[in-house]
Amino acid sequence: MPVAKKTNTKVDTSGMHLWLVLWKASRAVEAHALRNVAGLDVGLSDFGVLEALLHKGPLPIKDLGAKVLLTSGSITTAVDRLEAKGLVERLSDKQDRRSRIVRLTATGRKVIKKAFAEHKLAMELAVSGLDLKDRAQLIELLRRLGQGAETQLEKKQKGSGAKGRHKEEAWQ
Repeated sequence: MPVAKKTNTKVDTSGMHLWLVLWKASRAVEAHALRNVAGLDVGLSDFGVLEALLHKGPLPIKDLGAKVLLTSGSITTAVDRLEAKGLVERLSDKQDRRSRIVRLTATGRKVIKKAFAEHKLAMELAVSGLDLKDRAQLIELLRRLGQGAETQLEKKQKGSGAKGRHKEEAWQ
């Protein structure tokens, strides 16, 4: 006997329900990313570092960390791992002797170019349930959601002296 579908059209719009749906969707899409990146023998953070260097070129380690949303300790560890695999190298920054520039090696460029092309296809598959109009709308909504959430955090942190990391560039 077929099970009747609920016809209740009232949607739970609470912040809690929105977070839960967003979290589940994020985990489902992330599963596609993890499966795709697994063959590279790097995690998503390391993949993000390689991808940033591919598309932005050599970057100071501090800027690279900000670009891929890693703390200074985490970006240093990620670069150490990638350097040990021969995928990136550190260079002296001629304008700031205290800073180091990170760039792809020839091997790293070859690896990430191929991996990124495959990753792009995997992500298309992951979001194939949405047409282009829905994707554009979702991107705008998620951008606004993220910026608004960060703004609220910054307001709460002002009293504690903690710094927020809200940057318009992070939501592009």
